[in-house]
Amino acid sequence: MADISAQDVKALRDQTGAGMMECKSALQEAEGDIERAREILRVKGQAQAAKRGERTAAEGVVQGYIHANHQVGVIVEVDCESDFVARNEEFVAFARDVALHVAGSPGVQWVAEEDVSDAEREAELRVLTEQAAEEGGDKPEEVRRKIAEGRLRKWLDDVVLLRQPHINADRHEGKTIEELRAELAAKMGENVIVRRFARFAVGEA
Repeated sequence: MADISAQDVKALRDQTGAGMMECKSALQEAEGDIERAREILRVKGQAQAAKRGERTAAEGVVQGYIHANHQVGVIVEVDCESDFVARNEEFVAFARDVALHVAGSPGVQWVAEEDVSDAEREAELRVLTEQAAEEGGDKPEEVRRKIAEGRLRKWLDDVVLLRQPHINADRHEGKTIEELRAELAAKMGENVIVRRFARFAVGEA
């Protein structure tokens, strides 16, 4: 087993925000390789964050974004479990980033896929199925159905916030809002929920 120094444990903790024992365990598993240990903590942390999904998130922040042309504005609510995390700069920055993304994504309608009602989903699938039938010509029905289902997934990408890569792809390495949320939850050690948003644009009803 690699000899893990207290300095390495502290350095990893400073980088990740994980607990001392978690950092030591990750470094031992990674045989002292700090980069590997960071990846181990990230994977384990996201798994732990998923388990925290049912815990109550009754604290949080409301953040807004107004586009420079003053034609588009967004308000978002992002929740967590404690006022300590709600005051954390990274948590607040995440909420601002979500607001910025929504401002640049006029098609987004729902936070999560489960927010899309069965009626909305079925109505969209009917339209897409009819389109596939018109375009399909002599293609078998099974093929046309798969085409429609593929287009439904693309539609969900367009209208569901958590499925979308952040609009600032370079800064966030192409990660989706859900991936960014899960990483933040892992780092904060709390459930993090994008609760709701409202987007306003001049001239839109």
